Amino acid sequence: MSAAAIQPYALLDDQECEERIIRAREKLGDRLVILGHHYQRDEVFRHADFTGDSLKLSRQAANSKAEYIVFCGVHFMAEVADILTRPDQVSILPDMAAGCSMADMADLQHVEKAWQELSEVLNPDEQITPVTYINSAANLKAFCGEHGGIVCTSTNARHVLEWSFSQRDKVLFFPDQHLGRNTGFNMDIPLEQMVVWDYDKPMGGLTPEAIEQARIILWKGFCSVHQMFQSEQIDNFKQKYPETKIIAHPESPFEVCQKSDYVGSTEYIINTIAEGEPGSRWLVATELNLVNRLHDMHKDEGTNVHFMSPNVCMCSTMFRIDPQHLAWVLENLVEGEVVNRIVVPEKEAEMARLALSRMLEVSP
Repeated sequence: MSAAAIQPYALLDDQECEERIIRAREKLGDRLVILGHHYQRDEVFRHADFTGDSLKLSRQAANSKAEYIVFCGVHFMAEVADILTRPDQVSILPDMAAGCSMADMADLQHVEKAWQELSEVLNPDEQITPVTYINSAANLKAFCGEHGGIVCTSTNARHVLEWSFSQRDKVLFFPDQHLGRNTGFNMDIPLEQMVVWDYDKPMGGLTPEAIEQARIILWKGFCSVHQMFQSEQIDNFKQKYPETKIIAHPESPFEVCQKSDYVGSTEYIINTIAEGEPGSRWLVATELNLVNRLHDMHKDEGTNVHFMSPNVCMCSTMFRIDPQHLAWVLENLVEGEVVNRIVVPEKEAEMARLALSRMLEVSP
């Protein structure tokens, strides 16, 4: 479908899109399920049948009777949905430009090059377990499947690393260095035994000695939203509100997580604040749409929920999914046209499922 095909929708205001989305949903009935990631804008989030983190949403879609799975998220999420859902289900991403800058920091070409360079120092297939965060392309999940590796989420990263070390002595962790470092440190792995692989430098910018001594080799990747949080922001806020509880997503830098009272996944953040004392105050290190939603949910209890950074930074790729794209996709489905379908090649999907199944087996 050409860019021109959606052009008329770009001229619609949000209210008209809202009405057209509702009408299209009614016509499609239970043939359709819309998935909404927590970081989506409210104008889209409100239309979701299921909301949550990416893996949870894909599994819910797979258990549904729906023929069409419209994922309001980013590209790797729609890939996971295609991998985990049935052959008769169709995975759709409303805007194909909705990617993930962190996922893009680790591509198959660079990971295979790193694996080859590591073989000059070690035997990777015998000494290193490759672990990819679910925020990665399907072909990297397949790479892990082929090389005895595994996928992790921010919820189960510790269990996945424990399994990985039971298989081999070392871990290559990509694409998010912060999740790997924060998880490893909480497992009592010293910082000096976690080195960063810079994929733009020969041998990752590391000496053979550093590679041999490392337990976790961290890919030089990060989330652009969570990277912006700084420990000084916590200090400055607590000078004004010393009673504040600090809660951070583990994609945040090490120093931020060390100063936080709670560290956990998006679902963990949501549940922890919900279970907090009415009237409490929270400073939150995660995406702005979610923080604003939490603020609105709990303000009637007198609970104050604040975004950690003084600078506003939304996930620009998540923000690409707008009511105009959603209306376009749904109205095409009403007419029997599938636009923006996401299809993972079967061999790749098979290896990715293997890595995902290992994760599900070791997760609590």
